[in-house]
Amino acid sequence: MIALDNLTTERSTFVTHLECAATGERHDADQPHNLSRAGKPLLVRYDLPGVKKALGKEALADRPTDLWRYRELLPVRRVQDIVSLGEAMTPLLPLPKIAQKLGGGEILMKDEGRLPTGSFKARGLVMAVSMAKSFGIKHMAMPTNGNAGAALAAYASRAGIKTTIFCPEDTPEVNVSEIGLQGADVYRVNGLIDDCGKIVAEGKAKVRWFDTSTLKEPYRIEGKKTMGLELAEQLGWSVPDVIFYPTGGGTGLIGMWKAFSELEAIGFIGHKRPRMVAVQAAGCAPMVRAYEAGEESAPRWENAHTIAAGIRVPQAVGDFLILRAVRESKGFAIAVPDDAIAAGLAEVAREEGFLMCPEGAATYAAYKQSLADGRVSRNERAVLFNCATGLKYPLPPIRRTLDRHQPIDYSQF
Repeated sequence: MIALDNLTTERSTFVTHLECAATGERHDADQPHNLSRAGKPLLVRYDLPGVKKALGKEALADRPTDLWRYRELLPVRRVQDIVSLGEAMTPLLPLPKIAQKLGGGEILMKDEGRLPTGSFKARGLVMAVSMAKSFGIKHMAMPTNGNAGAALAAYASRAGIKTTIFCPEDTPEVNVSEIGLQGADVYRVNGLIDDCGKIVAEGKAKVRWFDTSTLKEPYRIEGKKTMGLELAEQLGWSVPDVIFYPTGGGTGLIGMWKAFSELEAIGFIGHKRPRMVAVQAAGCAPMVRAYEAGEESAPRWENAHTIAAGIRVPQAVGDFLILRAVRESKGFAIAVPDDAIAAGLAEVAREEGFLMCPEGAATYAAYKQSLADGRVSRNERAVLFNCATGLKYPLPPIRRTLDRHQPIDYSQF
């Protein structure tokens, strides 16, 4: 079937090596790694001149529209190692009523809630699990605020890999149940996600599981960068003026910045780059504090709290990569309060019929704030990322009732 073509057709692979994001030291690509010898994230590098010769826009256009259409720019070498649950290209939805109301430029929402397990975490974890399968890894572990754990559980179960997952004790029940139902051993921990991460790190030597924490292995970035590849293709091989991205661990922001560089190297886009905006919650904003202070790393944010659990990450392993992308793109980091997040979620649902997750609503709140204070101009095209379906989160109760046995006052409708 042609719909399975990207999953069944062997294609040339162009991975050359892994590179320490801090020192540039090379590491072998064909064996499992966590952090570099310098203790920093590893980045996958490709023979981009080779990709340029092998892949043209016309050939790409003939392929089915799923994540695996970009195989030449992905690390999985053999189709037998692909672990897929149907990662379709996610839609880019205009918000015309909101744009008109605000008096700004075009607003486009990339809806990542259409992916398997209902969030953009599927992009990173499908790649991490596929590579783990290729390496023969039998047990994977991670800390999660919910959606990443669900994606790891689903893909690892499909691949026959055991998973152990740790989440903060206040993680929504729907996420914990989803993780457990999809085959993982999941534990609630009386702490935040970085506390869960310490348990995973300490268990690495004792249990011999593979640490799949954010940016502690190289391949989640490669999955997340497909957001940038898709976005450029959907915009006719161009980029928007500005991207608002909900930033916790920041893998997607780092991945998209990498994607745009690779697309230019193979001749698919030009020099223009979008301004990258790291969106955080006011109750957990280490990147904003570091950005505003001119620092290159972000110390731990104490007493982190926000309704947008996915961006409640007190300290990110890839902080310097997030800040580098923001600054190189001439973007910025911005924090929004929880009341603005909640109001933005309700406003977009009411005006556009689009139900965002709280983290996605944070990007809309940040856009409104940036439009009002002049950091985004009224003629710029902005892309906001809704990172998960809003149906996975608690919704406000509706208590309006009608008694069919009593006379109905139709004037109330």
